[in-house]
Amino acid sequence: MDDTKKSSRLRVAVIYGGQSAERDVSAVSARAVLQNLDPEKYEVLPIVIEENGEWLLAEETYKQLKVSRFDLPKTLSLEGSDIVDRSGTIEIGGNKIDLVIPMLHGPYGEDGTIQGFLEMCNIPYVGTSVLGSALCMNKIAAKNMLTAQLIPTVPFIYTRENELVGFVDKVESIISYPCFVKPANMGSSVGITKAHDRDELADAIEIALIYDEWILVEKAVDVREIEMSVMGDQDLQVSVPGEIVPGEEFYSYDDKYVTETAELRIPAPLEEREMAVAQDLALRAYKALCCDGMARVDLFYEKGTGAWMVNELNTIPGFTPISMFPKLFEYSGKSYAKLLEDLIDIALARQERRESKKIVSH
Repeated sequence: MDDTKKSSRLRVAVIYGGQSAERDVSAVSARAVLQNLDPEKYEVLPIVIEENGEWLLAEETYKQLKVSRFDLPKTLSLEGSDIVDRSGTIEIGGNKIDLVIPMLHGPYGEDGTIQGFLEMCNIPYVGTSVLGSALCMNKIAAKNMLTAQLIPTVPFIYTRENELVGFVDKVESIISYPCFVKPANMGSSVGITKAHDRDELADAIEIALIYDEWILVEKAVDVREIEMSVMGDQDLQVSVPGEIVPGEEFYSYDDKYVTETAELRIPAPLEEREMAVAQDLALRAYKALCCDGMARVDLFYEKGTGAWMVNELNTIPGFTPISMFPKLFEYSGKSYAKLLEDLIDIALARQERRESKKIVSH
């Protein structure tokens, strides 16, 4: 590559690791992103956030990228050397980062925290911005917002750790069994348990409280799990629907990442009219939760009634080679590399608009 091309490339940092229970999943998503960013257009810099919050240049991964982006190890290194000035400047080798792709699933990555940090640093980034990220990450806030917009969801109630007295009785009278107990701020099915009776409910509450002081209980309904990929800010794109057929009783963490027994159906076997209904509902939910970058929208299609409900939105969905978000767009004709390029363009255009709105004087 000649020096002119090299100097004109966009310096893109892919950040992974993080401080959540989804740290390992993040490294798998980041690997796929690193392999698919066009080296002719982007100078790619892998950054890992340690569990203690330190930001490091993943030197081993960086060296491996220089040799071949296609021969990266299955699990990326989670070690490196310190590179972030605590003033907020992100520099490597004396050069500032042009754009960030956060591949940080869960808290401190998908919840608006890193998005806010990057906005204060005036660094454009891929994905939904602060408000949408925070709303989608918090299942309680998301469901309350969707309900306010008359968008159907599964019946739910919630509580806080210091308000547990009488909560089990409340669940039994309002939700009944079986039900799902979830931490309010977690993804990848971490901390989620299905309860069939009072004893299991008590145990499930304890498990969820390991991850969050706020917990959510939802009615278990007999549904098909339909997912769609949505991206964009002003001009939105929605993929065809896909269907998850769990290999276990529900789509658990093990089912997703360990046993990988779940079946993905792309496109979902739906009538054309139902596909249109699902896509419309996905777009409504995306807008209602203030998303402006990307999200995987998870819907429920109730088997007995044919009713549609929104389950949740993930603003940094899985980006592994088998993940639904890229696979759904791939079916629609958008390659993984093109998907990344489009997401980067959306981020740069959003940053340009924001810069034009900054008040310099009154």
